[in-house]
Amino acid sequence: MNIAYCGLDCDACEARLATIRNDDELRRKVAEKWSALNGVPITPEQINCTGCRGEGVKTVYCERLCHIRQCAMQKGNETCGQCPALDACEKIAPLLQNNEEARRNLKR
Repeated sequence: MNIAYCGLDCDACEARLATIRNDDELRRKVAEKWSALNGVPITPEQINCTGCRGEGVKTVYCERLCHIRQCAMQKGNETCGQCPALDACEKIAPLLQNNEEARRNLKR
């Protein structure tokens, strides 16, 4: 399983799947969905990611804007699950409140 710093399953991420499969139709669908969810324009060309913890291409958000990823990298943690402040962390709390699977992945 390819787990992101935050505990999300990168193997299930549509952006990663579109990248690995080189699926432009899936890129278009993801860009449309993410644009609506985030209230910002996201183009299909921006939907390229191989996972936030490994080498390779990342979406603009994952590469530069994700505060969770930046924090874990600065602390040298493989995931947020290694951080002693996980349960009190305000950066990851909104994600974990809505995603029990991510919390379970971090507790492994």
